[in-house]
Amino acid sequence: MTKFYCYILFFSTLMLFGQNQEDKIYNAVDVFVANPSAKAIQNLNNLEITFWKNPKPKTKDELLAIVVLNCNKAYYENQFGQTQNAIASYEKAWQIYQKNKLSNYDIIEYCLKPLGNLYTVLGDYDSAENTIKQYFFIVNTSKNYPDAPKQKFAAILNLSNVYQSSGKTSLAIELLESTLKSEKLSNVQKGILLNNLGNSYLLSSKELVSFKNSPDNAEKAFKAAINYLKNEKYQIETLSNSYRNLASLNRQWQRFEVSTSFMEKAEKLFLELPNQQSRKLAKLYYEKALLLFDEDKYDESTKQIQNIFKILIPDYNSKNILPNQNQLYAETVLIDVLDLQAEILKFRHPKKALEAFALSFHIEDLVMNVLVYENSKIITQIRARNRTEKCLSIYNRLYQKENKIEYLEQAFQLAERTKSGILKGYRSNIKNASTEEKQLLQELQNLNNSILKEQQKGNSANISSINSAIKNQNELMLSLKKIQNKNSNYIPENCDLKVLFSKLEKDKALMVYYFMGSENLFYFTLQNNRISLNLITITDTAIPKIVQFIDYFSNASAITNNISGYNTHGKAVYDMLNIPRNTTYKNLIIVPDGILNFLPFEALIIKESSTTNFAKMHYLLNDFRIGYNTSANIYLNTKPVSNSQKTVLGVFPVFEKTAFELNYSKKELESIKSNFKGKYLENSEASFSNFKNNANQYSILHLSTHASSGDIETPASIKFYDQEILYSELYNLNINPDLVVLSACETGIGKLYKAEGAMSVARGFQFAGAQNLLFSLWKVNDYTTSVFMADFYKNIKNDVPYFEASTNAKLAFLNDKSIPNAKKSPYYWSSFVYYGSISTEENSTNYIYYIISLLTVIGLFLIFNPYRKWKIFTQFSKKRITKK
Repeated sequence: MTKFYCYILFFSTLMLFGQNQEDKIYNAVDVFVANPSAKAIQNLNNLEITFWKNPKPKTKDELLAIVVLNCNKAYYENQFGQTQNAIASYEKAWQIYQKNKLSNYDIIEYCLKPLGNLYTVLGDYDSAENTIKQYFFIVNTSKNYPDAPKQKFAAILNLSNVYQSSGKTSLAIELLESTLKSEKLSNVQKGILLNNLGNSYLLSSKELVSFKNSPDNAEKAFKAAINYLKNEKYQIETLSNSYRNLASLNRQWQRFEVSTSFMEKAEKLFLELPNQQSRKLAKLYYEKALLLFDEDKYDESTKQIQNIFKILIPDYNSKNILPNQNQLYAETVLIDVLDLQAEILKFRHPKKALEAFALSFHIEDLVMNVLVYENSKIITQIRARNRTEKCLSIYNRLYQKENKIEYLEQAFQLAERTKSGILKGYRSNIKNASTEEKQLLQELQNLNNSILKEQQKGNSANISSINSAIKNQNELMLSLKKIQNKNSNYIPENCDLKVLFSKLEKDKALMVYYFMGSENLFYFTLQNNRISLNLITITDTAIPKIVQFIDYFSNASAITNNISGYNTHGKAVYDMLNIPRNTTYKNLIIVPDGILNFLPFEALIIKESSTTNFAKMHYLLNDFRIGYNTSANIYLNTKPVSNSQKTVLGVFPVFEKTAFELNYSKKELESIKSNFKGKYLENSEASFSNFKNNANQYSILHLSTHASSGDIETPASIKFYDQEILYSELYNLNINPDLVVLSACETGIGKLYKAEGAMSVARGFQFAGAQNLLFSLWKVNDYTTSVFMADFYKNIKNDVPYFEASTNAKLAFLNDKSIPNAKKSPYYWSSFVYYGSISTEENSTNYIYYIISLLTVIGLFLIFNPYRKWKIFTQFSKKRITKK
């Protein structure tokens, strides 16, 4: 510290004694900005703590000073690599500014813009998008907003970054192209947007998004950006980014010399910047390391990686190669670098590679702790999922080499940690959540649903209404974060294999557990207290085979028009998936993954035949009673089926005399009603509010209605008499039924995410608390559904377990002579799949009855046969004496 600065600090301290609160805060900020450091930040924290402890009412001027303090603190926290602290400081500044309706400060420039960018850096894409849309709305609706064109441009640029990072590259391209065509832009602005557009094209080629000639378009955009920016001395960083992007593009084309030359230009320009942010420098060196790795220059790549660790981790010791876990923090660049280090190590030092991957998983857990929105969590989980596939390959090779079963067990645990992780996490957290947290979660979800519904209106959507909801959603998110940060301990749950094997043994079942990667389909088989791991290389034929088989269920005539083709494809997929044969147990638990979520395993062909009689074909259904589950832990923790009296809440909108009329729904209703007590909501009574009000009072919820799987932009939904409900609107139902039956089309279909599964109506009910479900995989036929349901409920009436009732109903359907052969096509009977428990409650009252009965018999025997009692006693006594 210089003498001059010491004098400033001394006189500033003297001045503080005679200042009011507002002046004290501004003076402290000025002192900090004059000589910022990570240590000096604590002085600002202490000052703010003292300010809030003071019981005096706070003036608006004082509160604005605190906003300025937090914005300055956040700026430097970001400079010092304290990303999470910076986000928290910006969030606090924004909350105070909003809550107290403050003004006379450029909150967009100094708070919202950097906050949105930091959310993007951390992977909190929903918060980033909401924040950017908020300040874009403020600029558009405020009269005479200072520098409005600049802020509008920043919003477009930053929103395109969010879309790129969250996999919405088509939206990014659409936004950037329309801005370049319709807005009056300076050359600098054109250059900046073209650089982003090129990056969007580059990403779209990786993600297989349908844009023609994406790599060529990317190259053109980058070169055009350089032409606009090369003479702009204040755009050195963007110009550097354009050269880096060209380097990345040429690296993918394996033009390594060209890539290296562009990278050298990028680095030279970046190092000319007066203040190089450590994170950006680390990212530049990561791209250099990636280029060296692709050139097979592993030692040079490792040196670059060690430089990055030194930049991002102050106490890093290069002798250890990998940093210590306690040195790590939530930083996505560190994740990328550790993953690259693992790639370098995986062939020569596979166990060390697994250590590097484990550190990446640890950082991702830290990131998960600060995420609130489901979509951002799913994107983070997908990244972890790609790493998991690499780890499974390593574990498999180690097992082949050393034959140690623990490698298979560790591989299984890794596969399980991302399997329906968001659903598992939600179920676990909601149990322990406080009343306040549950209320905030519910309000947040309600706002999210209202935004989605308004957005679905397209051009007629009310933008003001959407932005108002986003504003409220953002406030709720910040409040929820405060609560969750006090107990931020996201740790993926391990699966207790001993307990899992015990449950499988008790259920007389085996489990086939799939993990769909980008290169391999792994499958674990668990039976007889043993675990095995195999894989199928996903070649150009493997996935198409599965898709071809699923395509047979796209309409009613696809199978009947090509019965021999169905036989052939059904057998080919069965052989490929390698389901165990000739097993001791006939109960099979399938944990599907990826596209296998849409495959009806019961309809696979185990033995090809030339018959056209559907009842005589050899289905997997004939070998096994099949139940499904979303993960091993969910199977393990699913409550057993209740033995108590079953009552039904039936929802039958029927939609009489409309285009949506369900003719056979009434027949389905009468069949169930004749067997089970309950409440049956028909026609206009089958409203969503009536369903919600009654759902907790019945053991079985049966919904016979219309549903839709949605599409890329439209979420899955289910139709009640009065309204259509999005799958996410079901989250807040908070129900605990014994069974949910979704007798409607496509209730198990929705937008598919790696690991998490389909965003379907069934998923909505799972979030709401349902554990045992029967739902459909495609558009079901009204008549055949009523026949299937009638037999399904007859089985339940006879106390047959749900999963077995499903199997029995399908077999009965095939054997029913009143149904014509064409209607016995697997299209009609295999649509419904059962997810949940396959075991029933142990009826404790039976044990008590048996014990009481036994004691009664013994008592009567002793009372009415005293001679026998005495004889037994004397004989027993003699034996004891003899032994002595």
